[in-house]
Amino acid sequence: MTRTSDIIIIGAGIIGAATAYFATRAGLTVTVVERDLPASGTSSRCEGNILVSDKELGPELELTNLSLGLWRGELAEFGHLWEFESKGGIIVASRESSLASLERFSASQRAFGIRSERLDPEQLRAHEPHITDRALGAAYYPDDSQVQPVLAASHLLRLARAGGAELVVRAPVTGFLRSGERIVGVRTPRGDLRAGAVVNATGTWARGLGELAGVEVPVLPRRGFVMVTERLPPMVHHKVYAAEYVDNVGSSDAGLQASPVVEGTPAGTILIGSSRERVGFDSAVSTEALRTIARNAVSLFPFLERTRILRHYHGFRPYCPDHLPVIGPDPRAPGLWHAAGHEGAGIGLAAGTGKLLAQALTGEATAIPLDPFRPERFGDDATVGGTDGPAARAPGSGSSPAERKTA
Repeated sequence: MTRTSDIIIIGAGIIGAATAYFATRAGLTVTVVERDLPASGTSSRCEGNILVSDKELGPELELTNLSLGLWRGELAEFGHLWEFESKGGIIVASRESSLASLERFSASQRAFGIRSERLDPEQLRAHEPHITDRALGAAYYPDDSQVQPVLAASHLLRLARAGGAELVVRAPVTGFLRSGERIVGVRTPRGDLRAGAVVNATGTWARGLGELAGVEVPVLPRRGFVMVTERLPPMVHHKVYAAEYVDNVGSSDAGLQASPVVEGTPAGTILIGSSRERVGFDSAVSTEALRTIARNAVSLFPFLERTRILRHYHGFRPYCPDHLPVIGPDPRAPGLWHAAGHEGAGIGLAAGTGKLLAQALTGEATAIPLDPFRPERFGDDATVGGTDGPAARAPGSGSSPAERKTA
């Protein structure tokens, strides 16, 4: 039986859920199609960061500001559902050159209106008493925040369904319905679904779904690991990371990159990251990555050398070669829209992405321009940065996300 709605959203992770929420609030009828279960992929394998501290000036920082305003504004009444926490972030520099670069970076953000303050070693240790003695200074960002990502995705989807959205699970998309050149729906094993617009919110699988529609969207998987410690008394009070992390986020290097990122949780465990490497969809555990992460974390918080690791997890971030997501309509396949490629910032950027799509889909002026995120911007250079080989196009990549991602 064929269903018809204003929009179909493929993917029930945080991006799809946020888009469904804002679209239903805008008065659109919505069907969400998920190949597995909601929040079972990327959104279940990340830390839930909403960060301004690691964003350089430009479109992503604008999108971050929009999202943060929504998490703290329009969505604030639901914050308790997904454990919204304004914990603040601290970037630590342990070399004079890093400290100088950090101050330049923070000064440029402050000129854009981002709140940050420089911490000397004494002020830093007042914020984080167990930080390394090698730290020369830091930048403190009070607006860096956190949510529990699975709760956020699940509750946004639940709120969308309360507003009339329909959810179809275990329904991988196998093809598109067309009227002439225009995409007007999707095919699934559970039946055909029709809509005025179809949104590709499938994370690292977005490239495969684009190919199913005949367009190139160069979203590639970028593997990362996170380690989880035993429960401890409060030892780390903010999200704390080394200045090198910002460079790694902006790098396109395919090889292993790692910089220390450490934060405590309300449960008493400590999350330790981070690593990045482009290895296609190879999900093997990398002992090299884990050793590097552990060594880096000890350099930031020496007490961790005596702390037990309970477990680790890993997965894939949806990475675009220019480090900007693809958001908006695809003129190469009329009727198809994209919301993918947010890499490690997907949780934080979800609210802004969903809001922008809802505005654009209803013909409203968008809060910030969509042009920097347009899906066709790569042109003939769509594979810049490499394809990561055949593994980057995993079986079933024309369906909703099944990838796992870390933060």
